[in-house]
Amino acid sequence: MRKMFLIGSIIVSVIFILFLYYTFFAAPGSSKTIEIVTVPQSSSNFDMMDHLDRKEFIKNKQAFRLLMELFKKTDQVQPGGYRLSQSMDSFQILKKISSRPDLVWVKIGSCLRKEQIGEILSHTLSWKSDELDKWNTIYTDSLPEYFEGVYYPDTYLIPRDEPGEAIAKRLINRFNEQFAPYAAPYIKANIRWTTGLKIASLIAREAAGGEDMKLISGIIWNRLNIGMPLQIDATMQYTAGKGSDGKWWGNIDIKEKQKDSPYNSYLYKGLPPTPICNPSIEYIEAALNPEETPCLFYLHDKNKQIHCAKTYEEHLENITRYLE
Repeated sequence: MRKMFLIGSIIVSVIFILFLYYTFFAAPGSSKTIEIVTVPQSSSNFDMMDHLDRKEFIKNKQAFRLLMELFKKTDQVQPGGYRLSQSMDSFQILKKISSRPDLVWVKIGSCLRKEQIGEILSHTLSWKSDELDKWNTIYTDSLPEYFEGVYYPDTYLIPRDEPGEAIAKRLINRFNEQFAPYAAPYIKANIRWTTGLKIASLIAREAAGGEDMKLISGIIWNRLNIGMPLQIDATMQYTAGKGSDGKWWGNIDIKEKQKDSPYNSYLYKGLPPTPICNPSIEYIEAALNPEETPCLFYLHDKNKQIHCAKTYEEHLENITRYLE
């Protein structure tokens, strides 16, 4: 009798567990179509359970929240993208969203050189060293005009398994989207887009803020129009590459300015062979619309305020007044 009661109790328990599972935790559908659930970078106001419920990835929001608390996973959902389907049950969903995201946020700041971008990608996506080498030498050198300048600075949601070549195309496509409204104005102004991009990269490296972008643009155009060497340190910083301290864009000494390089804007007139970084659209716009100025020289004081001069003598006076 006791044995029969025990068996009956087990059967009732199993039935109850199955009832709970299929009512609250089973897969809400049979579709195996993969969708991306995105957790924003700033997820303080993002309710993952509410999002999963609205997208019908879970059967019951309260039950799923209880499941997360039971397994202590409430604080383990990282910003990024997760590949989910309605054929996954709550336990599979929980395992997925408490693991590494399938897509990660990658922030690329304005006017980094492509090697710097490669380092960010390599760190975030856990690249092997050969993939970083390919980024620097193959993926970003598919065309001469794609050597530098077109790897647009922005925040991207990138699959962890996306090849470096595809990521390069992703960034180029973003550049094309941003540049599209300026294509016609550049043609109207008789400025090649590659020329504008070179100037934009110089402005981005030289400007201390948005206030002086167009003034610097005007000074660069003035120098180009009279055949004056640009004499911009940033072009030599680009040639120097990474310093012994592991940092890019280091200081340039007098010896560096004497080195024979097509990027040496002290020895050679005109623009460098390529852009020296990857500028955002604000600098591209500034290259197109320079401020009219009689100045040929400029410097920034200790407070990053710009001071320009018409002549070299005035420039020397500014050096004494603002830097010494």
